[in-house]
Amino acid sequence: MGALIAGPFCAKILAEFGADVVKIEPPGVGDALRKWRYLKDGTSLWWHVQSRNKRSVTLDLRKPEGQAIARKLIERADILVENFRPGTLEQWGLDYESLSSVNAGLVMVRISGYGQTGPYRHRPGFGVIGEAMGGLRYVTGTPDRPPSRVGVSIGDTLSALYGVIGAMFAIEARHRTGKGQVVDVALYESVFSVMESMLPEFDAFGVVRERTGSILPGIAPTSAYLCSDGSFVLIAGNGDSIFKRLCLAMGRDDLAGDASLAQNDGRALRQQWLDGEIEAWTRARSPDEVLAAMDKADVPASKIYSIRDIVADAHYAARAMIREITLADGSRLKVPGVVPKLSDTPGDFDDGGPKLGEHTAEVLRSLGYDDAALADLRQRGVT
Repeated sequence: MGALIAGPFCAKILAEFGADVVKIEPPGVGDALRKWRYLKDGTSLWWHVQSRNKRSVTLDLRKPEGQAIARKLIERADILVENFRPGTLEQWGLDYESLSSVNAGLVMVRISGYGQTGPYRHRPGFGVIGEAMGGLRYVTGTPDRPPSRVGVSIGDTLSALYGVIGAMFAIEARHRTGKGQVVDVALYESVFSVMESMLPEFDAFGVVRERTGSILPGIAPTSAYLCSDGSFVLIAGNGDSIFKRLCLAMGRDDLAGDASLAQNDGRALRQQWLDGEIEAWTRARSPDEVLAAMDKADVPASKIYSIRDIVADAHYAARAMIREITLADGSRLKVPGVVPKLSDTPGDFDDGGPKLGEHTAEVLRSLGYDDAALADLRQRGVT
C-alpha cells in the first residue's frame, strides 16, 4: 500500500526473494511511478524494475468498500508495507491496533518522511527532503557550488532497505513470540544513519563536515584523478600497504619509503599535496595505462562507469546483473539483476511490472468475491 519509490522498492526486494506481493493501486491511474521518466507504450521503463514479481490490484482505499477489502487481504498477510503520511491509515480505520487484533502476527512496515512520532510527523516528506535533513545534501558537491544531489533517489532507497531489514528482524522475532510489530522507518533517519563519523566529530571537536568534491578529508589518498585523455580514474590507495604499492607502481620509491606517510594520519596532513603528486603521474597516462598499472600492483582502482560501460562490462554479465525481460509488445528490455546473491535460496524474477489491475479479479476471487460482486465493485469505482 505505497506509491513511487520507498515502499514499493522495499516490497520489490521481498518479491524477488519469494514473497507473494500484492500491490494496491488507485483505480484508473495507478501508482504515479507508471508515468515517471521515459515511457514505452505509455508505461515507465522504471516501472518494470520497481514492480517485478508483484500482483496489481486496484482498490480505492478512500471508500469504505475498498477499506473492507484491504482488511480482508491484511488478515492473511505476513507483512504490510505502506508509505503514506502518518495518520492516513488511521483515518481509514487501518491502524495497526485494529489490524493486529485480527492478525496478531502482522508486521507493518511504515516508511515516512519523519517517522510516526515527533513534532514533524505530519509534514510531507520525499527522499530528497530526507537527504537534506539527514545531512547528505550538505556534504555533497564541491565547496564553490551549491549542495548537489546524488543522481538517484538514495534517501528513498536507503529507507526501503531499512524497511526490508526491519521486516526480517520482526519476522524472526515473531518466530519466538508469535506476535508482529510495527517497523517505523523515517527517510531522514535512514540518511542520517549512514553519515559515518559526522556527529561524533562535531561533538568532540566542533568540526562541521563540508563539501569536498571527490575527496574525503582525513582519508588519503582516495580521489578521482585526471588522465591524459581528459577522463578520470578513481584510485583508492588509502590503506597503508596499498599506499606503498601505489607509490612503487608510480615509480615513487621516495613516497613509499617516507615514514611520515606510512599511516593514514600522516598522509591526511598532506592530502592535497599527495593528490597532486598522484595526478601528475596519471595526467601523463591514458586510463588504460593507469588501470593496468593499478591492477598489476593490486591497488583498488576503476574508471568511472556510465551506464554504457556497465552494460558492456564482463563482470556485470558474469554476475547476472544485466538481465532481460519481455514486454507486452514482444520487445526485450534490459533490467538490473537481483541483490544480494544467496547460495541456496537465490532471488529471481520472471518478468516486468504488472498491468494496472491485472490481478484484481484473481485476488478478490481468492477472498470469496464472485463475478457479480466484482462487476458491482468495478461499476462503483471501488476497483
